[in-house]
Amino acid sequence: MPNQVWEAQWSRLSDFIAETMGLHFPPARWDDMKRGLAGATQEFGFDDVAACVGWLLSAPPTKAQLRVLAGHLTIGETYFFRNKQAFEALAGNVLPALIHARQGGEQRLRMWSAACSGGEEPYSLAILLHRMLPDLRDWRVTITATDINARFLHKAVAGTYGEWSFRDAPAWLKQNYFDRSADGRYTVIPEIRKLVNFAHQNLVEDVYPSLTTDTNAMDVIFCRNVLMYFTPPQMRKVIGNLRRALVEGGWLVVSPGEASEALIPQFVTVNFRGAILFQKSDASPSTEPPVPYEPGFIVPAIEELLPWTSPAITADLMAAAPGEGPAVVNTAPGPVDAAQSLYQAGLYKEAVDTPLAESAEGPLEPAAASLLACSLANQGRLVDALEWCDRWITADKLDPAAHYLRAVVLLEHGDPEQARASLRRAIYLDHGFVVAHFALGNLARSRRNAGEANKHFANALDCLRRYRPDDLLPESGGLTAGRLTETLASITDHENLP
Repeated sequence: MPNQVWEAQWSRLSDFIAETMGLHFPPARWDDMKRGLAGATQEFGFDDVAACVGWLLSAPPTKAQLRVLAGHLTIGETYFFRNKQAFEALAGNVLPALIHARQGGEQRLRMWSAACSGGEEPYSLAILLHRMLPDLRDWRVTITATDINARFLHKAVAGTYGEWSFRDAPAWLKQNYFDRSADGRYTVIPEIRKLVNFAHQNLVEDVYPSLTTDTNAMDVIFCRNVLMYFTPPQMRKVIGNLRRALVEGGWLVVSPGEASEALIPQFVTVNFRGAILFQKSDASPSTEPPVPYEPGFIVPAIEELLPWTSPAITADLMAAAPGEGPAVVNTAPGPVDAAQSLYQAGLYKEAVDTPLAESAEGPLEPAAASLLACSLANQGRLVDALEWCDRWITADKLDPAAHYLRAVVLLEHGDPEQARASLRRAIYLDHGFVVAHFALGNLARSRRNAGEANKHFANALDCLRRYRPDDLLPESGGLTAGRLTETLASITDHENLP
């Protein structure tokens, strides 16, 4: 094939990958794209790369084809506690401040490893928390781990690694947190594995933050070595969504090469020794740097890996770039419309502060209760969110959406038994409530009850048959029927791992 024709094909393929998967391969990275495509060509059953490219460009791809491509085009090379400086900042300042603020109160911590690769990063976070919290059992810890690459997720769920994943790691890591097999490989111990929940996710295409997918109200989000794959518009979209997924004061951690003020607008840039982290703050900019947190307790044994220091912190509050600021909200005539606009813009505190709560005189409008409960939950104010769910149910006991939302808040609050009762009530009122069946399945999985989980997932799949793939599912926060079907298929694959 002539060079000009090949260049045109590579250009078309690059555009195709960007549009369908959110992965950016400009001409400077075409060699990476070609190497990935060579492996995909064999998996698709072609002997010739040109034939495979022509086939991919001939018709819209299926989700299965996109997953195969993602498995060859993304790089999953990582290891435990990679980029120690970021973990030092986390252990020496960020987490102690969070623990101190919540000790004795609502003891909850929520972290998300977006683009988790083979699982080393989220398991590192789980091990770090295990070492920092002697009373871990008294805390509600959520570590969500997602990736677009199904192969990586299979490895992460299995939790088994070779020596290469432990390079530059201390000896106690393998000794204390892994079981060694006869073939010399190491598997994460159950106590750590149960702290991490894995799921397939496309950061560009999927909807988040979402109560349904547990991608909301995060304290810390790791999104490292993934922004480089995106075009500038996609990058802005992803960063905006990640910012919405953080609570006020939450932290975004990216790789050193991505830690640019130009790339991460609308965050406070905080410089730690050897690492730059980004903090969400809706407060008015200040010229005064934040006061470093001095921990009032000793983190047991963590000094072996992460030096216990209180590095000087400097901060530069960033002004949003033109066109990058919060969405301009056009206040609609009614309080529900006003709150809805604010909620969609990610302004959860402002949504709660509207006259919506005071407007609920007489019969409570379901949309008002739902908006208030979701806005409060996205701020991490679970007790207040639960109160609004209960007010809604008091006003209308037969609305299945109220019982479902109550269950979601209860799950985040760490009360699975009450959540299960609310989910069953929702399904009793509406047997076709897809996401309620899905939630019950996940609850059963968390109890290691595979038979019950499979029953609920089968019910969810049965209900999904009445929807088209692009249909939005009720009370799902933007989840489509097709996306949930893929998720259920992915769960089945994971459960069948050896």
